[in-house]
Amino acid sequence: MKHGERLAKVLGCTGCHNDELTGNDWSEPGYGTLWSANLTRSSQQWSAAELTQMIVLGKRPDRALMEMPSHLFARLHPDDVAALVAYLGSLEPVGPVHPDATIGPRLQREIDAGTYRNSAQQVEDRRGEAAPDLGPDHAFGRQIVGVTCAECHGIDLRGKPAPEPGANPRPDLRMVASYAPQDFARLMRTGMAAGGREVGLMSSAARRRYANLTDAEVGAVRAYLTELAERDP
Repeated sequence: MKHGERLAKVLGCTGCHNDELTGNDWSEPGYGTLWSANLTRSSQQWSAAELTQMIVLGKRPDRALMEMPSHLFARLHPDDVAALVAYLGSLEPVGPVHPDATIGPRLQREIDAGTYRNSAQQVEDRRGEAAPDLGPDHAFGRQIVGVTCAECHGIDLRGKPAPEPGANPRPDLRMVASYAPQDFARLMRTGMAAGGREVGLMSSAARRRYANLTDAEVGAVRAYLTELAERDP
């Protein structure tokens, strides 16, 4: 169960669903009622096979999920998915069951325009995407990066614009090559970038998520990104 518990942190489950995995309210005016599920309850409601489908396909038996990043989790190793599902199934049910999503007028307009894609649609849309393949020596680092870092930095790891005014842009991760191993490890463990800087969402993500990576995993990520910078600057 320890591996599954660790994965729940590394993959961001405790960010979207809160530290207790009892769900968060992500509703916005005009978009509707949008709760992340109480996973301590969902894990009792659905079978292991159904939970697996939710994680990697973005849908449950009765409907598609709305904001589950299943297009990333579709790349998880089956053993990791099984460990995560087993951990969720071991949780004691606490807290309320939250209401199903409702679609407000702004969200409906985005759906009609095709600019909003639910989780199951994104799995299909992005099925052929993958982080750059650097061969078997870097397969482990590529796997970790593809299911974690790609969420913010893009599957090509080239970065993305700031998601909202005042936020930091998401940098090209080839910049990791400029970090000494100890500095990169400090960033991943503490959220402190070079020069002792806080770097917005990355700092909080590191403390919440990446601090739970093993030393071998951190090393594999740096080795992959450093090699990527050399081959594809």
